[in-house]
Amino acid sequence: MGLRLYHSPTSPFVRKVMVLLHETGQLSQVSLIAAVGTPVDAGSMPLAQNPLGKIPALERDDGPALYDSRVICRYLDGLAGAGLYPEAPRLWDSLTLEATADGMLEAAVLMVYETRLRPEDKQFAPWVDGQWAKIDRALDALESRWIDHLGGALDIGQIAIGCALGYLDFRHSARDWRARRPDLAAWEAGFSGRASMLATQPPAA
Repeated sequence: MGLRLYHSPTSPFVRKVMVLLHETGQLSQVSLIAAVGTPVDAGSMPLAQNPLGKIPALERDDGPALYDSRVICRYLDGLAGAGLYPEAPRLWDSLTLEATADGMLEAAVLMVYETRLRPEDKQFAPWVDGQWAKIDRALDALESRWIDHLGGALDIGQIAIGCALGYLDFRHSARDWRARRPDLAAWEAGFSGRASMLATQPPAA
């Protein structure tokens, strides 16, 4: 049966996996299974494959399903021998960038859930602002500390950051993450033009 990826085109974590599949030429080897849900309604999320009820989850024939985009990306990179996880010491920078991107996304998704799932009279603006503050600090760090790495050979850190910035445009464009960050904005303008990024753009909000 091969590999089966539980998938939603609006999930930035799924997008990271999809970009990697495009970049490593493995897309034709993976079947996509639609999955939707939220923390308050599991919907069609793959609960049997991932007890946490999250996507992406990757079913394989030779072992339990894999979940968390970081695990899946590492697995698929190993299958392809693509080298998107470079040798140390660069590896530690790549993994830190991936963790930074995932942390930004977790905060950005929580902001969406706060306004979409919580009744208006129970929404707490300072909590939303606190989530954005995490993202804002991470963006400043990318601008001041990580531009040289982002400009280097393609790796998982770049893919993760590219997907995170794309999600900010998709769900939080009014926050204008590009303000005060000309170098990061210039990098994203180039990276978002990659064929893998264009092919995985989420549908219009």
